[in-house]
Amino acid sequence: MAAARPLISVFGSDGKAVAQTAIPSALLAPIRLDIVKYVHTNVNKNHRQPYAVKWDAGEQTSAESWGTGRAVARIPRVPGGGTHRSGQAAFGNMCRGGRMYAPTKTWRRWHRKVSVDQKRYAIVSALAASAVPALVMARGHSIDNVPEVPLVVATNAIKDLTKTKQAIALLKSLGAHNDVDRVINSKRLRAGRGKSRGRRYVQKLGPLVIFNERSTLTRAFRNIPGVDLVSVTRLNLLKLAPGGHLGRFIVWTQDAIERVESIYGSTTVKSKEKKNYHLPHPMMANPDLARIINSTEIQVALKAKKAKAPRSTIKKNPLHNLRARNKLDPSTIQRRRLALLAAANAEARRKKAVEARKKFLAKRKAKGKPIRVSGQFVKKLHQL
Repeated sequence: MAAARPLISVFGSDGKAVAQTAIPSALLAPIRLDIVKYVHTNVNKNHRQPYAVKWDAGEQTSAESWGTGRAVARIPRVPGGGTHRSGQAAFGNMCRGGRMYAPTKTWRRWHRKVSVDQKRYAIVSALAASAVPALVMARGHSIDNVPEVPLVVATNAIKDLTKTKQAIALLKSLGAHNDVDRVINSKRLRAGRGKSRGRRYVQKLGPLVIFNERSTLTRAFRNIPGVDLVSVTRLNLLKLAPGGHLGRFIVWTQDAIERVESIYGSTTVKSKEKKNYHLPHPMMANPDLARIINSTEIQVALKAKKAKAPRSTIKKNPLHNLRARNKLDPSTIQRRRLALLAAANAEARRKKAVEARKKFLAKRKAKGKPIRVSGQFVKKLHQL
């Protein structure tokens, strides 16, 4: 992880390390997904444009109800005659051509205010997540050939680029062009209504280039699919964590990453460019809570484990509970067994007698003799 490295390498245009620079404290800040999601959700609403239906849409007719007595609903109906439209229900939101329920208004609360401190916390969390290779790969970026994350490029190797082919050559030498290829291969038709509204195609996002001073490099990178550019002084959460998902692949210029420390400061030193601001303190220096609890130092100081208290017994009713009744009268089960056995024997004898009587009657019937059956035997036959 990034927290284990106090220094990071700076790479030249040939993809080889040319220097080292200190990793800024902002890239080691606490990663708070909950704050990032909250801030992204609210900030993302601030570029919406108001929309509404026309104030009289669905009510542009002089419809009136026919009243009672005609065996039809009392919904307003279109006047006139001679056309299909006359007599049709109007105005109601359940009617064809009627108004919508609760028509939308332009004075809806479109925008959301987010505190400056929360926005800064979300930005440093997104920066810290971009320095963790596992989170960058989990977001879908292809960084297998990238020599190091975070990826820092020497300023003199990138600031004077003017052509797109030069920028592509630089990305290829750094092993970052695989992510651009992933973006190019992902271009596809949008699913849904937006195809006819100027948003026909969609594609994934690629690397984000963060620079310090605006120069010709913006012209070199702006036409590469999926690549975004942003100044280090104007970091935007919508670019750092698109969709509220942490781990955007970032290509830093050396002067940009060296300026992050003065912009955001650290947990102990205040920022030089933001008044009275310092990085948020992590709640735990070591987030491995299981390792802390199971450590010898903590386990020695804990109290001994208490013995389990004996379970309280619930009194059972002997009239309904056979086991409780057997404790009071040990012969209960034996008597029940004898009773069940006697009942089974009686049933067996009854069935045997019925079968014998059936055979006897069948023989008499075969010989043509009259069959005289007692009333009790008929009852037994019906019971079978």
